[in-house]
Amino acid sequence: MDTQMKKGILEMCILFKLKDEPLYGYELMKSVRQVFPDVYEGSVYTILRRLKATGYTCIMQKESPSGPMRKYYEITNTGQDYLRQSIEEWQTVVYGVTQLGIKL
Repeated sequence: MDTQMKKGILEMCILFKLKDEPLYGYELMKSVRQVFPDVYEGSVYTILRRLKATGYTCIMQKESPSGPMRKYYEITNTGQDYLRQSIEEWQTVVYGVTQLGIKL
């Protein structure tokens, strides 16, 4: 899959996972890799850093039942707006592809 396309899809998927609750980075990485096994762990963390830098997520520290504090990622209002826009764009692409007769 094209790198830029994958990056956008992964951003959307990660934000979607965060829409209902904050998640620990490792939890996010595991859930993404279940669906996209060819995605490297480092790629997920790179996307998480970029989402934070753009203001789409924020980080909060929470105590861990065992070990050091953990970083939990939470979607921001700006991130929710970006997620809605991304989903709308994705739906437009899927609609266009199916209109061309390509079976998904």
